Amino acid sequence: MSVDHILTTTRAVRQRLDLTRPVERQVIERCLEIALQAPLGLNGETRHFVVVTDPRQRAAVGALYRKAGEGHRSGALPHDPYLSQLHLTAEDPNFAAQQRMFRSGGYLVAHMHQVPVLILACVEGRVEQAGPGAQASLYGSIFPAVWSLMLALRARGLGSVMTTQHIQHLEQEMAQVLELPEGLTQATLLAVAYFSGADFKPAQRAPATERTHWNRWSADESAADAG
Repeated sequence: MSVDHILTTTRAVRQRLDLTRPVERQVIERCLEIALQAPLGLNGETRHFVVVTDPRQRAAVGALYRKAGEGHRSGALPHDPYLSQLHLTAEDPNFAAQQRMFRSGGYLVAHMHQVPVLILACVEGRVEQAGPGAQASLYGSIFPAVWSLMLALRARGLGSVMTTQHIQHLEQEMAQVLELPEGLTQATLLAVAYFSGADFKPAQRAPATERTHWNRWSADESAADAG
């Protein structure tokens, strides 16, 4: 596949994950080798990936993920203020798309334990009490590697999806299940499998010109500067 094709067709895959087809260990290992070539942050090699393939461990991780998903849906585990404000109303033009995402997310909640490979991306350090600079540096160290991992998987016919649903309320329970050392930040959980059906197409997104600001935020001034 061309680089442009992989970049424009790497989707968040939930309902099309093939839950029955095994994923070869050597494929995951190679993709992780590629992922760790991603740019590093200030502190160097602080990234870690916990790969879960054992059925009992997958069941334990899936149970925690289901607890988080069902808790969020019922309100037993409330979202923080930032996530709460992201829920759209029916009047919003993106409401239908968000509802489709929620439905596919519900499918993942119910089937996470069946996904053949689960990968928890972690990074050394804790910054929840630190300022925006520390937070940007820590997450800037792990997410380039996560995205590289997703692209490497996609190039080999595997789908994946990032999810952070368990982290707000159940991060410590996940740490206990996976026997993580103290001082790690869990950045995201990846569900990985071969995908079923046809290849993916580029998604409908806003034109880049609507999301690009030259020299300053103001659209009018940006256009003048660009001209």
